[in-house]
Amino acid sequence: QVQLVESGGGLVHPGGSLRLSCAASGRSFTNSAMAWFRQTPGKEREFVAGLKRGMGTTYAAGPVKGRFTVSRGNDKNPAYLQMNNLKPEDTAVYYCAATSGSPIVSSLGLASTWEYWGQGTQVTVSS
Repeated sequence: QVQLVESGGGLVHPGGSLRLSCAASGRSFTNSAMAWFRQTPGKEREFVAGLKRGMGTTYAAGPVKGRFTVSRGNDKNPAYLQMNNLKPEDTAVYYCAATSGSPIVSSLGLASTWEYWGQGTQVTVSS
């Protein structure tokens, strides 16, 4: 059974940092396309950042560009999300996602692109 499990969420003050990890089991996601999304109550899941398959070119959504960095890890933890200068509006449940395909750039932000999802980890930014 393929499983993605996020960790590293928590409560942080504005301006603080967190690093989210995505652990994988059941198959290898080394060199796979990976992504991070987030969701708040009543809103659709929102693309945060992604890695393309292979070389791992990275992409970040406008609201987090320059503050969040997605990176490729190892076979056990295929993706990380480093979040710096966190703001209250970053408060959300953060999800790791993966696909065995090779999505084009314009489809990275679509939830339907991604086959595998974690259960999410809560990030709360508050003073």
